[in-house]
Amino acid sequence: MLCACSGEQVKFEDAPQSPESLATRDFSASGLSSRTGDWESKLDDVQVDEAESTLKEALSLNYEEARALLGRLEYQRGNFDAALQVFQGIDIKGLKPRMTGAIVERTRQRKLRSKGDIIPPSVMSLHSVSLLLEAILLKAKSLDELGHFRDAAKECNIILDVVEAAFPNGMHEGIAEDCKLQEMFHKALELLPRLWKKAGFLGEAITAYRRVLVKPWNLDPLRVASLQKDLAANLLYGGVESSLPPHLQVWGSANPNGNMEEAILLLLVLMQKVAYGEIKWDSDIMDHLIFALTVTGQFELLGSYVEQALPGIYERANRWYLLALCYAAAGQNEVALNLLKKVSGQSEAKHKPHIPALLFGANLSSQDPKHAHYGITFARNVIDSAADDQVNEHFKSQAHKFLGVCYGNAARISISDAERSVFQKESLASLNCAAFNMKEDPELIFNLSLENAVQRNLDVAFDNAMVYSNMVTEDSGRGWRLLALILSADRRFKDAETILEVALDEAGSLDQLELLRLRAVLQIAQERPKQAIETYRILLSLIKTQRESRSNNFESAKSSDSEGVMERVLELAAWQDLATVYTKFGSWLDAEICVNKAKSIELYSPKSWHTSGLLFEAQSLHKEALVSFSIALSIEPDYVPSIVSTAAVLLQLDSQSSLPIARSFLMNALRLDPTNHDAWMNLGLIAKLEGSLQQAADFFQAAYELKMSAPVEAFK
Repeated sequence: MLCACSGEQVKFEDAPQSPESLATRDFSASGLSSRTGDWESKLDDVQVDEAESTLKEALSLNYEEARALLGRLEYQRGNFDAALQVFQGIDIKGLKPRMTGAIVERTRQRKLRSKGDIIPPSVMSLHSVSLLLEAILLKAKSLDELGHFRDAAKECNIILDVVEAAFPNGMHEGIAEDCKLQEMFHKALELLPRLWKKAGFLGEAITAYRRVLVKPWNLDPLRVASLQKDLAANLLYGGVESSLPPHLQVWGSANPNGNMEEAILLLLVLMQKVAYGEIKWDSDIMDHLIFALTVTGQFELLGSYVEQALPGIYERANRWYLLALCYAAAGQNEVALNLLKKVSGQSEAKHKPHIPALLFGANLSSQDPKHAHYGITFARNVIDSAADDQVNEHFKSQAHKFLGVCYGNAARISISDAERSVFQKESLASLNCAAFNMKEDPELIFNLSLENAVQRNLDVAFDNAMVYSNMVTEDSGRGWRLLALILSADRRFKDAETILEVALDEAGSLDQLELLRLRAVLQIAQERPKQAIETYRILLSLIKTQRESRSNNFESAKSSDSEGVMERVLELAAWQDLATVYTKFGSWLDAEICVNKAKSIELYSPKSWHTSGLLFEAQSLHKEALVSFSIALSIEPDYVPSIVSTAAVLLQLDSQSSLPIARSFLMNALRLDPTNHDAWMNLGLIAKLEGSLQQAADFFQAAYELKMSAPVEAFK
């Protein structure tokens, strides 16, 4: 790369003759150094050829170009200190305007060459500019090798300043077909952000990445994709918030709001390139996207990109598992469960079981009683797969936990007494088996306590609930609630209230609301209606205050949708409970107001219509009561309280023809809930009316025993 290429002949003898100058010391007037032979003997063949072709026309080099070549030789030999000393002799600051001007003039003249314009002799050639840019780049690399990362970044930045000043709108194609200008510039573009990262200036690194990507620089598509991926990774994990500079905010309100949004946009662009075949599949891009969309809660969007992955990238079972995770996180458990059923289907029978997917299926199934039997299948498959595998022993214990929960749920929806009994035994057996290996798992201890409570093993349930409350220091509201319900089932209402007083001081805001309602229910059970009404007043006031606070805080309102739903459920329950209290004590007008409030919140709530029916029944309006109970059952056909109340109203009609119908209703209620003492009581009344006194006595005895062990609310 010689100045002679452009017609320039600048004699080396005119260069400054400083004592430390390697260039002036190593090149004589004849153009060859007395040490050149020594250098060439130490270089490999490729380096020798390059050095020879360069040094043959040494007389055509000026001072700076000679230093650039000498510095390159020293750099290639690994003498970074010597290379740095040579490069420091080049006055880059003084040459920057000439270099920028040369790039502008040379590229402009190419466009106008047909008009016969003559290039001024004083303008540097593109080869000379390339040689000097290479010198700056090698100087930066030398500083990098010596650990001076910040200085290296500053040197590398000079290359970008020179070229960007010449091409403020980006570099057009074919700008440097016969020299290394574009190559040197592209290397500098990639090197600069890495140097800033090494120096610990992540903000500067992000700025450098943006500087590279904001304009067209003729970069190869793969290089652009690599830079976009690196920028996204730095935005996600760098820990430095770097907002877009004003000159890049060209989309108004649609500008990325922070690092996370900018990173997601970059990753979505990369995924689009993958979809169009512009770049190959890169698992790192998908990993970054999974992280970003998970943190921001965009699970459905993430699922759509997992679905876009071409066949073969993920194994089928793993793809279904990832999709199930996405849709379950988005609250679409039914969709997730349907995907996981494929993992245990016939199409995967010949493949190795995907234990995480099966275990996740058992977990999802355990959350909904109607999927209990699917959960049993999932959990059994995990246990069978890990039977002889010590590595998966932990998964096996987890499977036993979910198996126990699913058996318990299956028992509660079973229509057969024999089947229910078997499921209850299997539930406790599986939970105890899991507890043998996972004594420190709070979720397991809670489920073990809950199942014992449901089966009325109250002492064991209480002990486990105490263990759970001691294990969980935060978010232990449900543990305190379970403790209070167990005590209420043991008729220890005062102790239950004491537990709630302690829990209210420790619980979070949402748990406090639920515990307040439970305290009111306990007060009703103790025939203290005034105190219960005051507790409900406090509860409704807190709900209103929190709702107003959230509506005034936009960010809080966006992030607490689940809290709003829970508050709405508790508000509905409070009005329904108040209606029941007023009905019980004959305040018909107040009861009606509360019922209407409940219906205004949720018209299609079976409990609201059931409460309305109780109000009509208390006023001896039996036909109206039957209508309300019928509406409740049309909303939820298996709503046990309305089934029992319908039978009770039919009994009050005092018609022998209605007794078989009432009995049918009560038997259906007991099929759904064998522990419902009201159903047993009414069944005893029917037996008494029919003259079966012994049978009636047995029914009354069952009703009494169940009532004495019934909690104020169902265990859940």
